[in-house]
Amino acid sequence: MITALFSSVEAGLLYALMALGVYISFRVLDFPDLTVDGSFVTGAAVASVLIVGGVNPFIASLAALGAGFFAGCATGLLHTKGKINPLLSGILMMIALYSINLRIMDKPNVPLLQQETVMTIITKAFQRFDQALATIFPFVPKTWAIIVFGMFLVAVVKVVIDVFLKTEVGLALRAVGDNKKMIASFSGNTDRLTMIGLGLSNALVAFSGALIAQYSGFSDIGMGIGMIVIGLASVIIGEALFGAKTIVRATLAVIFGAIVYRIVITLALRVQFLETGDVKLITAMIVILALVVPQMVAARAEKQRKARKRGAAVASTQADYESV
Repeated sequence: MITALFSSVEAGLLYALMALGVYISFRVLDFPDLTVDGSFVTGAAVASVLIVGGVNPFIASLAALGAGFFAGCATGLLHTKGKINPLLSGILMMIALYSINLRIMDKPNVPLLQQETVMTIITKAFQRFDQALATIFPFVPKTWAIIVFGMFLVAVVKVVIDVFLKTEVGLALRAVGDNKKMIASFSGNTDRLTMIGLGLSNALVAFSGALIAQYSGFSDIGMGIGMIVIGLASVIIGEALFGAKTIVRATLAVIFGAIVYRIVITLALRVQFLETGDVKLITAMIVILALVVPQMVAARAEKQRKARKRGAAVASTQADYESV
């Protein structure tokens, strides 16, 4: 059970990078970008092919990040210059990336089990601490170094996003998501800002895909199916549990949301009547609950507030009547 939870946290940290990318497109830009399902695989495909070809895994992962950026910019180009609906732009790019990803991998699946990856390098680097850690914490698995690496990487990406969104370009990006027409009236280049935002979003998604492929030991043409729902689930769960009043708090909430999501999935699959194939159904149910429950709680709180207000008004009227 403890090992399963550790694995959930490991995967959650890596998926958190993808969730942060989804947060930029859906929350900051207010752009329903479905490119995610394709760009996630693009990152995995680029990294896997380069690693098999003998390229350093870290360089391969950065190349995947660049590939994701170009995929996002292509979606932005379809929307801004082609005047195609945002939703349709993402769908078209997602479909195009399916064929592109097959071209990159030249086959549906690229195994990495015999290759040196970022995960194997990190694990070997911390191997000398395994014995000491096992003596103090015997329940900690040998892959604990991946959690440390994931925490460090996610923290760095989070800080970079927080700082970027407070710069002049970042503020303009947020303004485009809030009121595009207002930015255009100030002679702001909304097309360029949209492409930059989508590029950054899909760059993080592809980077996450590259790391997940190395973590799982393979890249597969179907590994991106439903990825947008997982990203949305992480964003919605995080915002529901931890709030999103500020950028710093919102990005932190997204990270914790991704981890909570993976833990919930792991615990749900331990239920006897649920199977591995039910993951997508469980994801859908989690998103539904995350959307509906906060609204129900808010509606109940509003109802109680109005009831208290009416009670106070009645009490005040009765007091005035008795004074007369």
